[in-house]
Amino acid sequence: MEQFLIDTNCVSDYLSASLPEKGIRFMDSVFDKGPQISVITQIELLCWNTPEKGRTNDVKNFIADSSIFEITPDVVIQCVVIRKGKKIKTPDAIIAATALSNGFTLVTHNEKDFKHIPKLKIINPYLL
Repeated sequence: MEQFLIDTNCVSDYLSASLPEKGIRFMDSVFDKGPQISVITQIELLCWNTPEKGRTNDVKNFIADSSIFEITPDVVIQCVVIRKGKKIKTPDAIIAATALSNGFTLVTHNEKDFKHIPKLKIINPYLL
C-alpha cells in the first residue's frame, strides 16, 4: 500500500479548504490512514500565523494525530546527496530525504523544487 509524506503547503491548503474537490477527497483518504509529516513540516505548521483561534487548534490537532518523522542518520545522508546534486533549500531537502528514506510518495503543491530529485515520487492534489 502506498504511503504518503505530506508537505506543509498541502496541510495548510487542506486545513483552509483551498484545495479543489478531488484534492480534498484525496487528502481525506491520506489523513484517514494517519497523516505522516516531517519534523520540518511540524515546525513550519507551528510557525503558521493565523488570526483565527480555531485554525490554530486545527493545526495543533492535526500535528497530534500525525506520525512525525525525525531527522535520522539515513535522512541526513539522503539530504546531503540531494543538496550536492541540486540547488534546493535545506528544509525542502530534508522533507524530500525523509520521503525517500521511508519509501513514501511526497504530497506537495510545490513540484518545482522537488521534481528533479531522482527516485522521489510526487503527487500534487491540485492536479488530480
